[in-house]
Amino acid sequence: MINQTPPNLHAGVKILHDPVRNKGTAYTEAERDALKLRGLLPPRVHTMAEQELRVLGNIRAKPTDLERYLYLIALQDRNENLFYRVIMNHLEEMMPIIYTPTVGKACQEFQHIYRKPRGFYVSMQDKGRVKEILQNWPHKDTRIIVVTDGERILGLGDLGADGMGIPIGKLALYTACAGIHPTQCLPVMLDVGTNNEELLSDPLYNGLERRRVRGKDYDELFDEFITAAKELYPGVLIQIEDFGNTNAFRLLEQYRGNTCLFDDDIQGTGAVAVAGVIAAMRITGGKLSEQKILFLGAGEAGIGIADVFVAALKEAGMDEEKARKHCWFVDSKGLLVAGRDNIAVHKEPYAHKHEVDERFLQAAARSIP
Repeated sequence: MINQTPPNLHAGVKILHDPVRNKGTAYTEAERDALKLRGLLPPRVHTMAEQELRVLGNIRAKPTDLERYLYLIALQDRNENLFYRVIMNHLEEMMPIIYTPTVGKACQEFQHIYRKPRGFYVSMQDKGRVKEILQNWPHKDTRIIVVTDGERILGLGDLGADGMGIPIGKLALYTACAGIHPTQCLPVMLDVGTNNEELLSDPLYNGLERRRVRGKDYDELFDEFITAAKELYPGVLIQIEDFGNTNAFRLLEQYRGNTCLFDDDIQGTGAVAVAGVIAAMRITGGKLSEQKILFLGAGEAGIGIADVFVAALKEAGMDEEKARKHCWFVDSKGLLVAGRDNIAVHKEPYAHKHEVDERFLQAAARSIP
């Protein structure tokens, strides 16, 4: 038998196949010798700046944003150093490609453009052993998790497991814009099925071939995931993203008091929108307490903005009940008022007592797509 020296896992081709450590042809002559890269790369050293020019040329030559998205994801899979250099140096140009609006198209086509695994999938099949499988994730210093169940992807609806593009894209922005190291970011798809018949009939769909799970089984899987994540990654921040209204408000309320968790669609949207209102007041000279807001739609974004606006008014000294009356909503059934039938729980605080002309309700309902 021939004795062979075990390969050095921290050198040679292993580095070139590790997107976290790979930096392409930018390794210096000394690094190539020390890391046993001699012969594995073209002989000329190209700096990261020179490689960046090559990437930009290729991206700008692509005919569509989806092709640009695919090119960038492939780059992220092989060389994260170069990927983030390009994103950070050209943020205004690249952000619409790696996230909205292009990521929406990518999610719609996810099963057809799938190339390489990225992120982590937890499905109903894993119920009872989520902590065990979560330990398969290679990076143990996870600081932030973005998790979706794919039910309400952007404005596109239920995309099931194809919604994985959202946590992947959002965390890429957290690295590029907030400096969180990519190995500390964990994108998660909580696959509980989908009610999208087109996906269920597609033989290339990557998710569970079943309709969406509700109720007790759903809650138990979500709680098992949250518990496992907190145990394995103490202090981790968990962001729930693009959940349907049915679960988003309920889960946020259930876990916000005992878990470092927030809902970007509710709280993130609310914080940004109210910051805009406050900034506008500085320009106009008006007062926040003088503003009343009429919302078209009473979903996660609208209610989230209203909640933060009410919090701002309370901080300025206004009573909460009075502050809520500064926010009025028109939804698919017209003006949101007390006494209306079947008001969702998250809408109830903004269902004010008010007499409404039924003709107005009908006209308002017709005006909402």
